Amino acid sequence: MPFIQVTMLAGRSVEQKHALIRKLSAATAEALDTPIERVRVAIYEVTADEWGTGGEPIAIARPNG
Repeated sequence: MPFIQVTMLAGRSVEQKHALIRKLSAATAEALDTPIERVRVAIYEVTADEWGTGGEPIAIARPNG
């Protein structure tokens, strides 16, 4: 059973997250030739203070976005 974990910055709409789940599930089912009902997707959201790049939290590195 494929299990996909997505970690991303918080801020996307519920509709965007639902679309992501649908599209990832469909693509995985097709690529692995498995029923879509067997595909699992979990989305984990983190704040800009909990995600870092280049040694700095995104909140500091990119304060406006």
